[in-house]
Amino acid sequence: MTSILHIDSSARPGRSGEQAHGSHTRRLTARFIERYLQLDSRAKVIYRDVGAEPPSPVTGGWVHAAFTPPEARESWMVEALAQSDALVDEVLAADIIVAGVPMYNFGPPAQFKAWIDNIVRVGRTFGFDRSRPGEPYWPLLADAGKQLVILSSRGDYGYDPGQRLEGINHVEASVRSVFRYLGVTDACGAAIEYDEFGDERLLRSIADAEHATGVLAETIAAKRAPRRAA
Repeated sequence: MTSILHIDSSARPGRSGEQAHGSHTRRLTARFIERYLQLDSRAKVIYRDVGAEPPSPVTGGWVHAAFTPPEARESWMVEALAQSDALVDEVLAADIIVAGVPMYNFGPPAQFKAWIDNIVRVGRTFGFDRSRPGEPYWPLLADAGKQLVILSSRGDYGYDPGQRLEGINHVEASVRSVFRYLGVTDACGAAIEYDEFGDERLLRSIADAEHATGVLAETIAAKRAPRRAA
């Protein structure tokens, strides 16, 4: 059974097209899940709304606890890592991670960054050994067959590779970098642009991104079909 981790991080409640000032990324993630379940009704979806309920930010105590070996952790350390452990468990269980990540001031929302900081965990999602020859860090999610889907939205336009604002798009690049560090290298996505223009270009971009998102769901479902059959 395929397991999908569905993450929304927009501060906007509701979805565009259904609610005034609703979120475009919530609209796209819902589109992906809807289309995927049409093709694989047995897939399990775990939903995490970090936009509405942001994870606690990392603290000095959190770092101390995370880098303390599990067998040596005091009770306060276990408590400090409890939320992080739950978030990491969801990532480990997921075959597909569908992340709605709008662009806020050229990067991901703070809510999503807090989620990232909680799931990048030594001993759980990456390894570290200062005595290890060569590279002391290594990914723990490599060869797990995980798929990352990043669905974004932007107020302006031209943020894709080779376009006018590529150099200040720190959304997809940063999210891909983090997951690549953990060993998840299979990543794809789609984005809505022109939000602040609010004209026919926005409507076209929404339609194109919804279509692209549906195609991504179909492509990934087809790719996973042989595994389900096996």
